[in-house]
Formats: sequence, structure tokens, C-alpha cells
Amino acid sequence: MDKIFLDAREMEHPQPLQISLSHLQSMSKEQYLYMLNVRKPIPLLEIAKDKAFISFVHQDSNGIWHILISKNSETILEELLDV
Repeated sequence: MDKIFLDAREMEHPQPLQISLSHLQSMSKEQYLYMLNVRKPIPLLEIAKDKAFISFVHQDSNGIWHILISKNSETILEELLDV
């Protein structure tokens, strides 16, 4: 799987959502989005779910959110977590 990495920790709203949605539109089943953010991106997760993407969300011990999203339902996103 090829990682599309997005560090949104210092981005202003609505940049992270806009960039993420752009990636999701062009993503293949061999790719996944790996986003870092300071908050849980609930609108992005809801949109991804509505469009039949799978997601995995983890908050690390520093309070950083790791958001993984894939088009491939067979992907085990938990195994791709990098903490």
C-alpha cells in the first residue's frame, strides 16, 4: 500500500478537510491517506464513511490524532499505524 501523508497539525480550517477530500477523490485502492491532526476530523470521517471508505482513528499519548482512510475494504488500517 502506498501512503499519502498529510500533516494537518498547523493548517487552518477548512484546509485539512479540503486537501483530504481532494486526496480521497483521486486515491486508488492501492493507496491510503495518513493524516496527522490536533483534533479528530469528524466531518472528514463522516464523508469518508458515506462514500464507502474505511477509516481508523487513533489518538497518541501526545494528543495527536492519526487518521487512516482507505478505499480498499480489505486493508487492515490498524497495521499501518505509525506511532
